[in-house]
Amino acid sequence: MAVKLRLMRMGKKKQPTYRVVAADSRSPRDGRFIEVLGFYNPRSEPSVIEIDNDKAVGWLKNGAQPTERVQKLLTVTGAWSEFTGEAPPAPFVVEAPAAAPAVAEESPAEETAVAEESPAEDTAVAEDDAAEDAAGDNADADAGEEE
Repeated sequence: MAVKLRLMRMGKKKQPTYRVVAADSRSPRDGRFIEVLGFYNPRSEPSVIEIDNDKAVGWLKNGAQPTERVQKLLTVTGAWSEFTGEAPPAPFVVEAPAAAPAVAEESPAEETAVAEESPAEDTAVAEDDAAEDAAGDNADADAGEEE
C-alpha cells in the first residue's frame, strides 16, 4: 500500500483549514486516512502550523511520500531536516515594530523638510499664476480681434 502524507481539507465554505494526514494514495482527498499528524491554518496571520514531528519522521522512514505542500510544511516545522539529517532551519520569529520612538525622532525632520519645500511651492504657485495670466491675456486679445 502506497502511503502519502497530504492535506485533508476541513472548515467551512471559503474558510479552509487543513489536517496533515497519512493516507493511502488511492483514497480521495477528504476520504479515509490512517493517522492525523497535525493541522495547518493558512488564514491566520501568521499561518499556524502544528505537526507532530515524531509521527511525521516515523512515516517518512517507513516510506511515506509527502506532497509538495506537506513537504514545505515539514521543512518549516523542522521534521524534514530531521528526516534528511540536515541542519534545521532557523525559527521564524515575528517582531513587533517599534513605531513610537521612530515617530518622535522623525517629527522635527519632517518640519524642516516642509519648511524647505515651502519656497519651492511658492515659486510653483507664482509660475502657475503667471501662466494663467498669460492665457487670460491671449484670450482677451482673441476676443478683441473678433469685434
